[in-house]
Amino acid sequence: MDKKMKVLFLSTGNSTRGQMAEGFARQIAGDRLIAANAGIESPDSNPLVTEVMKEVGVDISGQKPKDAAQSLKEHFGYAVTLYDSARERSPVFPFTTNLIRWSVKDPTATDAPAEEKKEQLRRVRDDIRTKVQGLMDEIARRIRTAA
Repeated sequence: MDKKMKVLFLSTGNSTRGQMAEGFARQIAGDRLIAANAGIESPDSNPLVTEVMKEVGVDISGQKPKDAAQSLKEHFGYAVTLYDSARERSPVFPFTTNLIRWSVKDPTATDAPAEEKKEQLRRVRDDIRTKVQGLMDEIARRIRTAA
């Protein structure tokens, strides 16, 4: 029986970047891997994030923010941190051999009007989609090479 690769996307607030990354991983990889997200803080879901993800055909409305402490009990083949390296400090995730650090700006760290916030979310969404696609391609290559 094949064991599916598990990928964790870790962010600070876990209402934006981690949610987006998990949604894209699920869309791109389908049932070939298990995608999850967690955060240092676990706020409520951000309805603007759900809205901008729907614009590109990804429904994350069923995803819920999770606490990073819960994730420490599981083994992940990959852990990806999604922090703005200029503003946030990434935690240590000791039990993962493939730790990837992406510097992704926090689009919610602004007092801008709603439409400007949506534009910032769209830019971050598109950046995360590109990064997740690259990661999914890399994981697929590694699996093919190992087989």
